[in-house]
Amino acid sequence: MGVNFKATAVINAMRSVLPKDKKTMALHEPVFSGNEWKYVKDCLDIGWVSSVGEYVDLFERKLAEYAGVKKAVVVVNGTAALHICLKLAGVQTNDEVLIPSFTFVATANAVVYCGAVPHFVDCEWSTLGIDAAKLDEYLSIATELRDDGCYNKATGRRIKALVPMHTYGHPVEIDAVALVAKKYGIELVEDAAESLGSYYKGQHTGSWGKLSALSFNGNKIITTGGGGAILTDDEDLAKLAKHLTTTAKIPHQWAFSHDMVGYNYRMPNINAALGCAQLEELPGFLAKKRSLALRYADAFRDVEGIRFFNEPDNASSNYWLNVLILDEAVAHERDTLLKSLADIGIAARPAWTLMHRLDMFVSCPRMDLSVAEAMEARVVNIPSGADL
Repeated sequence: MGVNFKATAVINAMRSVLPKDKKTMALHEPVFSGNEWKYVKDCLDIGWVSSVGEYVDLFERKLAEYAGVKKAVVVVNGTAALHICLKLAGVQTNDEVLIPSFTFVATANAVVYCGAVPHFVDCEWSTLGIDAAKLDEYLSIATELRDDGCYNKATGRRIKALVPMHTYGHPVEIDAVALVAKKYGIELVEDAAESLGSYYKGQHTGSWGKLSALSFNGNKIITTGGGGAILTDDEDLAKLAKHLTTTAKIPHQWAFSHDMVGYNYRMPNINAALGCAQLEELPGFLAKKRSLALRYADAFRDVEGIRFFNEPDNASSNYWLNVLILDEAVAHERDTLLKSLADIGIAARPAWTLMHRLDMFVSCPRMDLSVAEAMEARVVNIPSGADL
């Protein structure tokens, strides 16, 4: 199959789905169609725009209720949320944390913020997330269990946490991943940054781990401009997370006293106001994005050399970013396809550069990553906004 034919077939399929009246198509844009102006104006009118206010409390309550967890703590961004999750899970300097190499760099950065070392693991095509069976087999050979935890035989370092990431909003087989974590005495922390509104076996992502992180960046399914959240069923950990992320300040009428090293990770009230309005709109966003995904699936059904990625078995995905997967035989034509789309105003992007290829992580431990490496070469994201 020639490159021109393939690119033309993909373009025709996309044009059959996307709006005819838009000259350019962004990958993912926010939609403000509800109470956003009202709630933000309320913050401006009352003067509570900074780090405390009723919208922060309301957003945390509504978010926890939606995700099916006891507590949510909102913070300045998803990376900060994951950093605190790892700290509260007990990750310490010189520990190792198992993360997919096929992920956004924030997952690895949060590990390093704790003074720990990313340990890269492989993924599977069926979910685009961690391959639990392959990981189990690897750990059975590469690690040893001691009284105080699981240790990497090669490095001598403790492996403290396992961080599955729900790639592009598609749930990983989190029950299988959780069993691996339990088998080796490793804490499970979910990177659910991309998966608000996604469910696995009827249970919301971000509610399986000891702690989980969400993101509300401008390109996420709902946005607070910038923002993130920590989810947990452990009320003591939630209380500590709130304390740590608000500079560990001891409440007092006037005194500034702090009892531990904390972080200025607070979400401002004005951002939380935006989040409250966006959360009200989430069911509508999910319905529109699912409709778009179904139309894509139908349009690409007969396009040779490429397939649309449908949600995994037992899962209901938010379809945050829609995914095309090139056949192995035409993977070398990926960049030509991306340029063809860019030339006509359709935003598309390749997968992230794998973490173990980045200069700062090349020396980190890793298992065989052959599937992740194939994904890097063959995955393309296409326009996915709820307004499409």
